[in-house]
This record gives sequence, structure tokens and C-alpha cells, in this order.
Amino acid sequence: MKLVFRSNKDFWAGVTFAGTGALAVFIARTYPFGTTLRMGPGYFPSVLWWILILFGVYVMFRGLRSNEKIKGNWSTRALIVLPLSMVIFGVLMELAGFVPALVALIFVSAASGREFKFKEVLLLTILLGVMSVAMFIWGLGLPYPLIKGF
Repeated sequence: MKLVFRSNKDFWAGVTFAGTGALAVFIARTYPFGTTLRMGPGYFPSVLWWILILFGVYVMFRGLRSNEKIKGNWSTRALIVLPLSMVIFGVLMELAGFVPALVALIFVSAASGREFKFKEVLLLTILLGVMSVAMFIWGLGLPYPLIKGF
């Protein structure tokens, strides 16, 4: 069996998972860990990232066994627009509030694809907006203003 790393889909997905987990463990290394009964601020992120690393290693080895090739090509528009949508979300959270930031995130990230349909994106925005406000603002009680100035 010949191992091909450059075009192996699952191998690179596993590298991405493990790399993200390793970077997060590195960033959170100074957070107090605590114990299982008295969890510190670093407990949950550290456990979660170690699980992500283990999952990434599993996916890498599974990819080496299946050797499935990457199909298609890179979308330059998606590589530019998706990170830009997250930056816009972060900026608008400070300037306009949660709801406008979420609307911008959904519309800008949907524009990164080839099949942008306004009605579908609007319906998705309403559904995700209601669910996000219910879960994060009302359910978890996060202190974000829905719309600044209101």
C-alpha cells in the first residue's frame, strides 16, 4: 500500500484537528486547571482540546488506511470571505450588538459560496438569529446587548 500524504483528505482533516487542539493547549497552558470537583478556568478548554487532538490523530490514521483523495479545487473567494465574515462579526459585536453582528456573519459567509439565494439566506438568518438569541442571551445569560442603543 502506497501512502500519499499530499492529496489525502482525511489525513489533512486530522492534521487540522490535531493542530488546532495543540495550538489551543499551548495558548491555555497558563490557565489554572483545578480539579474535577473544583474546575478552574483552564479545565474545560484543556479537556476539550485534548479530545480534539486525540480525534485528529484518529482521523489521520483512518485517512492513511483509506487513502481517499481530495476532490475539487480551492475557492479563493471562500478563503478570503469566510475569515472576513468572522472579523466583521467581532467588530460589529462591539459597535452594533449581537443581532446585527449575527446577521452580517450569516449573510457575508453565505456570499462566499457559489449558490447565494437571498430568500434561503434570509430564512436561515431568522431561524439562526432566534435560536442564537434564545440560547446564548436568554438561556446562558451572556451579557451581550441585542442591538446597541436599544
